Amino acid sequence: MALAFLVLQFARPELTSRPATAELQVPDSVKQILKRSCYACHSNERRLAWFDEIVPAYWLVAHDVKEARAHLNFSELGAETPSQQRAALFQAVNFIRAGVMPLPSYRRLHADAAVSPQQLAVLEDYLAPKPVVLSAKAVDAADAEYRKWIEQGPKRAPVRAAPNGIGFLPEYKDWKVIDSTTRFDTNTFRVILGNEVAIKAIADNNVNPWPDGTKFAKVGWFQQPDGDGVIRAGAFLKVGFMIKDKTKYASTAGWGWAEWEGTELRPYGVGPDFAQECVTCHSPLRKNDYVYTSPIPRTGGRK
Repeated sequence: MALAFLVLQFARPELTSRPATAELQVPDSVKQILKRSCYACHSNERRLAWFDEIVPAYWLVAHDVKEARAHLNFSELGAETPSQQRAALFQAVNFIRAGVMPLPSYRRLHADAAVSPQQLAVLEDYLAPKPVVLSAKAVDAADAEYRKWIEQGPKRAPVRAAPNGIGFLPEYKDWKVIDSTTRFDTNTFRVILGNEVAIKAIADNNVNPWPDGTKFAKVGWFQQPDGDGVIRAGAFLKVGFMIKDKTKYASTAGWGWAEWEGTELRPYGVGPDFAQECVTCHSPLRKNDYVYTSPIPRTGGRK
């Protein structure tokens, strides 16, 4: 057994350390947090603890590092556009907030990689945009656009289908509101609506997994603060859908994903595989059927 163990040490998949080609350019306070908690897997640097080098642990570590680099590599992220860099960093911060990154199994053996609440606040503060003061003309235009959405929605005929073939669902405006959320990095907020199947599932506490036929709409606007500190709907941002069909959409976690941007309702994505981006973003909630919205369960009889 000892001899076999020694022989296995030579069965080592290559895991190289390469120079950074386009490292993410951020303030030093942000860079140090990323280096300490993320770079071991999400960079070109080969940074393994001594116990990571021992087979079979090395096999698992090498696989995880290669997968992590393919998804997000801070040594190459600087080659992307500024908006793409911020989006990638926001997703990383969102994963940290959800407690799924760094991986719990990794944190158990690498306690120094954990991100403290104070460090998380530094990352969030960096991503938070500066407040924008809108002109009276811009405020009036946003209000008029919102009133139009209330009356008839941002409809344009015809609305092209998403690249994966999912068609636009204009009936979403008749669905019921079940939640709202904000994006601190873009000064935007979303209202989440559910169709009749979703509302019944909530009433029956049948939400994990959600039943086939469940449909969600996430409608987004830019935030518009008024002089009294109240946030109102500004310019229309986009509307996206999640459609549950565990058989039809088996390749995308049992959900069909689609999104349309702006009042022109431009389909988001290039090619039918774009929905994998959505699955990745929602992967921290895989134990919640990939849904961020968590309705409060009923404890008594149905009302």
